[in-house]
Amino acid sequence: MNIDFSRNLIKGRITEVIFEQMIREEGQYTVIPFGYEHTMPTLAQYRHISEVPKVIDNISEAPDFALISEEKTKIYLVEVKYQRNFNLEEIRNYSERLLKRWESPWIFVATLDNFYCAPCSAVIKNGDMSKLSEGWVKKERQLEYLKLLNEFEK
Repeated sequence: MNIDFSRNLIKGRITEVIFEQMIREEGQYTVIPFGYEHTMPTLAQYRHISEVPKVIDNISEAPDFALISEEKTKIYLVEVKYQRNFNLEEIRNYSERLLKRWESPWIFVATLDNFYCAPCSAVIKNGDMSKLSEGWVKKERQLEYLKLLNEFEK
């Protein structure tokens, strides 16, 4: 067993939980787990249907969460990533892949220093990524969860 793979998988799941909890606590969005990890167990029982492998291929590139605004006027599809150190080139490449399959996806990146979030199209167009807006999560809450993330990095 490759322990580095498992370590990265665990860090990714921790990051998803942190993102989900921060957004839920703000109370501005309904948070729906959307990605492959959440839909695959249910789909696996239908593997015998010929279209399922194509569906699974599409879902394997699905963002991790759908956020529905409180007033039910906006939906954001958000992919969640962990990086020990921010790597824009890696994020840009991932954003390009998401844009090939999904319309208007967003990407959230947690690092040991900050949280970042932007539409994938803006990451590619501007070659940059903004810190997570206080419009999504207040700074105090971000700092609390950043501290929590760092506790797992010891």
